[in-house]
Amino acid sequence: MTTATTTATVPATAPGAVAAAAGTVEVHCPQGDWLAVCTLDALTPGRGVAALLPDGAQAALFVDRSGQIYAIGNRDPFTGAQVLSRGLTGSLGGRPFVASPLLKQRFDLATGECLDDPEVSVPAYRVRVRAGG
Repeated sequence: MTTATTTATVPATAPGAVAAAAGTVEVHCPQGDWLAVCTLDALTPGRGVAALLPDGAQAALFVDRSGQIYAIGNRDPFTGAQVLSRGLTGSLGGRPFVASPLLKQRFDLATGECLDDPEVSVPAYRVRVRAGG
């Protein structure tokens, strides 16, 4: 299931500058509430962070080198394992993705769509950054 998503962009002056910014990353949960997940400096380009949501689902959060933040479901729909936050990131035709560390299917970070099987997707969550930390 794919849901509408909005990603947040944090101004960065150079690669790695995202980690120096202050703020709290929040995910919009399916129940309609915003959940504080981590501080912005906990996100590193190319590495994911997993977060437990109130309904028991998990989200995988990523930030790219330009400061764009994404959140998708952490559950790999092909294996059922909660591993997408441990996947490798990249881009295909300008679409940022994470490749599952198990079977290597790629999931669009903005939409949750599987780039290798368009009939499969993971949830995509809206994210925002709150000032302060």
